[in-house]
Amino acid sequence: MPIFFLIIIYLAFISLGLPDSLLGVAWPVMHLDLGAKLEAAGIISMSIAGGTIASSLASNYVLKKLGTGKVTLISCFMTASALLGFSLVPSFLWLILLAIPLGLGAGSVDAGLNNYVANHYKAHHMIWLHCFWGVGATLGPIIMSSFIGNNSSWRNGYRTVAFLQFSLVILLFVTLPLWKKVGGEGKASNDEQHKVGEIDTSQDSGDVKIEKDNSASIELEERSNYKGKENVLKFPGVNLALISFLFYCAGESTIGLWGSSFLVNTKHFAPATAASWVSLYYGGITVGRLITGFITMKLSNKILIRAGQIISFIGVLLLILPLPKACSFLGFIMIGIGFAPIFPCMLHETPVRFGKVQSQKIIGYQMAAGYIGATFLPPVLGFIAARTTISIMPFFVLTYISTMLYSSERINIVMRGKKFYKAHM
Repeated sequence: MPIFFLIIIYLAFISLGLPDSLLGVAWPVMHLDLGAKLEAAGIISMSIAGGTIASSLASNYVLKKLGTGKVTLISCFMTASALLGFSLVPSFLWLILLAIPLGLGAGSVDAGLNNYVANHYKAHHMIWLHCFWGVGATLGPIIMSSFIGNNSSWRNGYRTVAFLQFSLVILLFVTLPLWKKVGGEGKASNDEQHKVGEIDTSQDSGDVKIEKDNSASIELEERSNYKGKENVLKFPGVNLALISFLFYCAGESTIGLWGSSFLVNTKHFAPATAASWVSLYYGGITVGRLITGFITMKLSNKILIRAGQIISFIGVLLLILPLPKACSFLGFIMIGIGFAPIFPCMLHETPVRFGKVQSQKIIGYQMAAGYIGATFLPPVLGFIAARTTISIMPFFVLTYISTMLYSSERINIVMRGKKFYKAHM
């Protein structure tokens, strides 16, 4: 039963990933049909992410009131309804209105499921959880490109994804009692999970396993139980973590939103071909997370975060340098593979860095910071690109990755500092 419960959580993350990649791959065709400007995609993206920020910040309250199961069901229904609305819109303004429930449907469930897995399961389950997000994000462009490539409407692409979402809504509704029976509305039974060997009682990120340092293990355990101050933003390292999430999501969203337009307008690909190549970017994230889930059993989260940032950095360089078109293909895949471990590994580190008691609140803030990056930075690029050229896109992403790498390394230094333990033990 606990394994089946985990599968339900995985499937819920497919529903989170399905809508995320649709707008970017459909926009080169959508904006022409609706008579909208190229940079107008940024307005829709801002509306979606704005709703997600609001629901992320309210996630702690909403999850306590309704429970993870009901929040997941309601969120999936909201996104399915919004996507169906996208397929029926008569004008651009309706897209902006429908973007709000699409965003609201993502924030609370995202924060709730991430916190549950971070606190109860080992790192590889967090990686695989986001691998299922990648499954949804990869399927989206494949579905949309098949309709665009066959001279069908992008509306049919949205309609198909909406029907898939409604199928998942039915499954979540039927299995809603399972959340109370097994998960206790967000808490799985320790005894049941021990039987299947899933639960992570050690709360180590992999570093303790590698270093084999007993004193570090004691400090880690004590810090996980730290109840702390109410203002978690004053915890050493929290602001650096928020910066890392902000620029990671900015980079991921920028590639997803503007990658297809970059390939069409700079590399001169056909829209359907560009959409297929962007699906390879999401495919790289998906496959990378599947593989990384096994690697977490040997390597620490910190090492995987650093390696992912370096790989994605190299992938962006392949888009910038004057190389053959095939290198752009490799670049998108490398960016996806590099991005694969970063987000889930940073989330899984949260209870380790700041304690289990405060992890739900901090994860909510981290998700909000990520969505702020996804909300504001891609539209800024669109605004500038409309007045210059979309070929500047890789330079923006390179800056985001560099800033994220700097912040990530700084937080590692803070976490190693003796002052942290003395101030909060």
